[in-house]
Amino acid sequence: MANQEFQVYNTLTKQKEVFKSKEPGKVGMYICGVTAYDFSHIGHARAYVAFDVLYRYLQYLGYEVNYVRNFTDVDDKIIRRANELGDDPLKLSGRYCQEFLDDMNDLQCLPPTHQPRVSDHMDEIRDMISQIIQNGCAYSVEGDVYFAVDKFPAYGRLSGRKTEDNRAGERIAVDSRKRNPADFALWKAAKPGEPSWDSPWGPGRPGWHIECSAMSARYLTSSFDIHGGGMDLIFPHHENEYAQSCAACSDSNIRYWMHNGFVTENNEKMSKSLGNFFTIRDITKRYHPLALRYFLMSTHYRSPVNYSISQLEIASDSVFYTYQALFDSEEALSTFREQQSAKGGTNAKAERLTSEAQNCIKKLRTDFQMKMSDDLHTNDMLNGALLETLRLMNKSLESLKKKKQQQPAQFHSLIALEREVREVLNTLGLLSSSTYSEVLQQLKDRALKRAGLTEEDVVSLIEERVQARKNKEYAKSDQIRLDLSAKGIALMDLGNETIWRPCVPVEQEQPVALISPHLEQSKLVPPVSKLVEQEQPAAPVSSLVEQVQPVEQVSALTKQDQSLEPVSAPIKQEQPVEPVSAPIKQEETVTPVST
Repeated sequence: MANQEFQVYNTLTKQKEVFKSKEPGKVGMYICGVTAYDFSHIGHARAYVAFDVLYRYLQYLGYEVNYVRNFTDVDDKIIRRANELGDDPLKLSGRYCQEFLDDMNDLQCLPPTHQPRVSDHMDEIRDMISQIIQNGCAYSVEGDVYFAVDKFPAYGRLSGRKTEDNRAGERIAVDSRKRNPADFALWKAAKPGEPSWDSPWGPGRPGWHIECSAMSARYLTSSFDIHGGGMDLIFPHHENEYAQSCAACSDSNIRYWMHNGFVTENNEKMSKSLGNFFTIRDITKRYHPLALRYFLMSTHYRSPVNYSISQLEIASDSVFYTYQALFDSEEALSTFREQQSAKGGTNAKAERLTSEAQNCIKKLRTDFQMKMSDDLHTNDMLNGALLETLRLMNKSLESLKKKKQQQPAQFHSLIALEREVREVLNTLGLLSSSTYSEVLQQLKDRALKRAGLTEEDVVSLIEERVQARKNKEYAKSDQIRLDLSAKGIALMDLGNETIWRPCVPVEQEQPVALISPHLEQSKLVPPVSKLVEQEQPAAPVSSLVEQVQPVEQVSALTKQDQSLEPVSAPIKQEQPVEPVSAPIKQEETVTPVST
């Protein structure tokens, strides 16, 4: 395990605490899953990426994790959708359960240890309801069973709400049969045309909240370490779970309650009920799933993350930069590894690293443990030591190209840097099972799709630009480059060859003036997102340019930010920007869970 103490913010105590598992070396974790009646949206992605990072980091720390994430496949929304489509509710939910799993696989979320479904756990649900009734905290009325909040004095402890704050009629219609308007359903009597199961109180189906209490107890016992979900679940869902579980078993004890922030659009929560949501599929058709994951991790998990096309563009560029650096390293090291293999391996002396590489690796390891152990600050890792390590990798590649006599220490340093980056990316869930070249091609394919171009279109424009340069039609040459950069396609001149790569789209403010031959022959290596014509060989495609002026946080979305249509007015960039891989700066302040 790492030496750094792992701290998490506990919603129950309203403070950050050192994590100590119930059983040394083992963790029990329950995360509320989706209600399966439609494709999942990026609000769901935010939650499950956040808790996948937690899952991965606990494993990195050496814990054996029993991770349970449920499916709600019996619910009012499912029944309503099935009736609209003339479908069977369980069949419909079964299909969307599989669609969700496909989305999670695309986002590189590891499969949980258990993925129970409500329909398979009716025995556990009925037994828990019976126990709550026996303990005097629930009552039956005409086939319905309600939890009596008055019988549980600690009700409201998790959310900080008082019983009198739960005004009747705000969330559901007032039921005059309830002893207290705040009482909530544990079991619902069967209605015509709805699926139902037998019970001691008559045929019916479970209420929403009881399912998670019953299934978490089934797989983790009544006492376990972590219960998580979105902040919207704190009340009423998790508050009711807390009450039910304690009412059913006096030994019930969930040590840490963790909640992720919302995804917002125009600073308003994204949700299906508001109609301002995008499905995961909507995004991943146009952006690589790793770009979406990177975007969601670029803000601390407890803070709101504001959705915008511009931030997805920068996240995509960051992933491309990362994989280009890894690919370039792999290419540079392939011959060296073959030579070493032919010599029968290496010795300890030959594996000595440069001091710069040693210091960089030490900083990466230290920062990774420090930032991640401080309540999972993935945003600090992506913008800090990881980026610095990638820069050093590119610097090392340049050094290897320039030196006629290459020292083994340089190669071993690059190998060690690549290994450390891979470990960090793997723990963050950003290391694909595909090859580096495959990921780069996938990113390029989606960039072409966003630009409304084909590979042949870009090649044709490159040839047209080459001919324009030969004819000294510099204005035309530059306009072709700028037109492509506005669509997110950057041209890179490498000696006599021109290649392209995705970039953050650049806005054109005015028609391009004639570029003089003097500027055309400039030896400057341009930022990838704002190129200047050049005759000299460029740095590797993944090379970064130092920051001159930071990119401002995008706080107001353009019309393009509110849809997934091709961006026609991208981010304005007047100055060379921070390395293209750095995301737009998010709010540093973490929003605490408060009453």
